Amino acid sequence: MWVRSRKKLLQQTIFYKFVGKNCKIGKYSPSYIEKKMYICRSNMAAILTITGSDSTGGAGIQADIKAISRLGGNAMSVVTTLTMQNTLGIQEFYDIPAEVVERQIDALADDIMPTVVKIGMIRNVYTLEAIVRCIMRYRPEWVIFSPVVRSSHEDQLMDDELIANIQTRLIPLCSLVVVRKRDAECFFAPNIIEAGDSHGRCNELSSAIAVYLAEGIPMDEAIRKALRLMPAVLDTEQSGRSLSLYRQFVEMQEAMCKNSHDVNFYADQLNVTSRYLAQVTRKVAQLSPKSIIDATLLERIKELLSTSRSIQEIAYELEFSSQAHLANFFKKLTGMTPSEYKRRF
Repeated sequence: MWVRSRKKLLQQTIFYKFVGKNCKIGKYSPSYIEKKMYICRSNMAAILTITGSDSTGGAGIQADIKAISRLGGNAMSVVTTLTMQNTLGIQEFYDIPAEVVERQIDALADDIMPTVVKIGMIRNVYTLEAIVRCIMRYRPEWVIFSPVVRSSHEDQLMDDELIANIQTRLIPLCSLVVVRKRDAECFFAPNIIEAGDSHGRCNELSSAIAVYLAEGIPMDEAIRKALRLMPAVLDTEQSGRSLSLYRQFVEMQEAMCKNSHDVNFYADQLNVTSRYLAQVTRKVAQLSPKSIIDATLLERIKELLSTSRSIQEIAYELEFSSQAHLANFFKKLTGMTPSEYKRRF
């Protein structure tokens, strides 16, 4: 029962995201919902992940595809390296020949031009040269580089010469670099964020950013949303069910963002108590559910203030009791009124 209910909640959240917040999922048959989500996902901007394979599924191309798909993204993939590995570490490598990597990218770009390209494991300069040629040839709107210098079990995956070549040839083409904290000193970029060191952390974070960029969200906001979904304090290997519930809560309250939806509302939707939900968010993100809800609502207000809508219209859409109610909420969190914010930004 728990698995079925969680699956239904996730399906409902994605349905709201694709079809609209005012639609009632109960009106539609499961086959219609699946068809509608497939059509919407197919029409989304494509995200191409270029990286190595992880046999365990915890990182690499498998983790990228799972993370992108879970957030409703349209994932495509090109494999650079096959790894023979298990939970004890990598046993062997097989690097795909550079010309085969390039042909994989060409075949996809000829038919489905990706908006976002996410690059991970590169193990030799020949593969690097192939990827750089493709980036310069196709000029995707966004390029995210999430380097893999050492594996979680301390296997060395890049030598100093390759790192130097990446720094001079690939980094200048990147919109963002997402790097493990322990590998941060290896790279220098104008736009770089550090992720935790747990297995798959960089995959999750950079994939979430890629999905938000593909949705047309600006880089700064995409990073904020991804960090809210994958907070810096999170240990992806230890959180278990708490992580799954936390993600569902974050995705649901972003999709159903209304002032009238409080902690009890989301706890009820998730079929847990508000106390348990608070324990989960504090464990995973060291934040209360209310602070997460308020931050999401504030971002939504700021987004709407950048449009031509009046403050009264925004208050009505987000179900505040009045324009003054919205103004008080906004000023409490920002120190300025919505009108002042709208004039300044």
